[in-house]
Amino acid sequence: MINKPNYKKIFEDIILEKCPERQSELSCYLNKDNFSILEIIDLNKKIFGSTDKEILDFNQRHKSYDSETILKILAYQEDQKLSNLQLANHFKLSRNTVSKWKRLYMKSN
Repeated sequence: MINKPNYKKIFEDIILEKCPERQSELSCYLNKDNFSILEIIDLNKKIFGSTDKEILDFNQRHKSYDSETILKILAYQEDQKLSNLQLANHFKLSRNTVSKWKRLYMKSN
């Protein structure tokens, strides 16, 4: 089994260091023991806000998604009746990535 980072501890430390005044606002996240990748991305946006394009591009290249998260993203597409392009824009993905995921994960279901 692959060891995952302790996101709860990481985000607690970041919030205490960068924005302790927002601790109560973000407590719903800090009370969790396990974070999904989508929750990590959402919490990261709430703490740091938007950044410049160069940083966003760098971060985008280093994202990885587990099977559970990919299936949630594809389910979101079905629920919201989004095209591949709309889904890709919403989650800041490539259209090719969405197509590949659909090809791989929709066959196996």
